[in-house]
Amino acid sequence: MEKEFLESQKEKLLKEKEEIEKTLFHFAHKDRKIKGNWETDFPQFGTHTSEQDENADEVEEYTNLLPIEHRLELKLYDIERALKKIEKGKYGICEKCGKPISKKRLKLIPEAKFCLDCAK
Repeated sequence: MEKEFLESQKEKLLKEKEEIEKTLFHFAHKDRKIKGNWETDFPQFGTHTSEQDENADEVEEYTNLLPIEHRLELKLYDIERALKKIEKGKYGICEKCGKPISKKRLKLIPEAKFCLDCAK
């Protein structure tokens, strides 16, 4: 792949990584023990209603944030993986069949692991 395209993709990936991390920092923190893992913070709403209502609201908010954190973690993992592939000169190669992933697909999904045929 051309150097310009790879640099453009790297820039996109780094920007997306930064945006995801900013989003995660609003409701989670990095796990110190497990690399790449984030821990959702349990919300503390304060005393706006009865203690029972407050507890229920906090639990509901926490359970709503868990799948969001998980999905963003997976996205970060894929981005990191794509960045490593760029560094190793293996970016844009399908992990399943070994054929090149189209530039059109990579422009839409810079962290794509599979070509369109294998992704189906």
